[in-house]
This record gives sequence, C-alpha cells and structure tokens, in this order.
Amino acid sequence: MAKESILVVEGEQSLRELQTILFSSKGYAVTGVENGDHALEAVAKRPPDLVVLDVTISGADGFQVCRAIKDDSQTAGIPVVILTARKSSHDRERGRQAGADAYLTKPFKSSHLLEVVAGLLSARQTCARDA
Repeated sequence: MAKESILVVEGEQSLRELQTILFSSKGYAVTGVENGDHALEAVAKRPPDLVVLDVTISGADGFQVCRAIKDDSQTAGIPVVILTARKSSHDRERGRQAGADAYLTKPFKSSHLLEVVAGLLSARQTCARDA
C-alpha cells in the first residue's frame, strides 16, 4: 500500500522542516510548501491525502486555500488541518466557515497533531471503503 501523503503549508522554514520530519518519522510521504499559491498548485498537481495549513502565509492566506480546496469537487474530500498561532474565536469561526476539519493552535504538542492527523486519515479511508 502506498504511503499516505501530507502537504505541509507553512511560511516559516524551520516549522515546515519540523513538521516534515515529524510526519516522515511516522511513515507519511510529506511535501512542504511556503505559501498559499504553491499550496494550491501542489493540490492541483497531485492531491494529497491531507493538508496541514498555516493561516498566516503569503499569497492566498490559509483560509482562502482551505476554502478553495473544499469548494473544488475534485479535492473537497481532502481533510484540512489548520495549524496556526491565531487563537481568537473569530479566527476559529473563519476556519470552520472555510471548511477546516480541525483547527489547532501553536505552540502544539506533536503527539496531539499526530493523533488528529491519524484520526482524519482513518476516517477518510473508512468513508472511501464505504462509498
């Protein structure tokens, strides 16, 4: 079986590398990009199994990227985890409205992020089998 793929969208290189190492160490195939425009290009070129997305990125912001993924019938089923330093209830609501499957804030516990990702990927596989 092919490795499940994760697209990490993070503007800060050190955090992008940290997430790449974290997910790779658990057997995921990881691609990292630094901005919203590159994220949309990557999703269009090779849709990942899941996207971990910061909100504060250049180009299209994370809310716009999430909405674009969820509005496209070809990619709407891809789980999106927003991982951001923005903690306000207003931003959480914007994430929900954009279609995010989870909204996590920085700083984050690696174990919690991995748990959320594994749960969303498992649910996606179950839905695919049941379809």
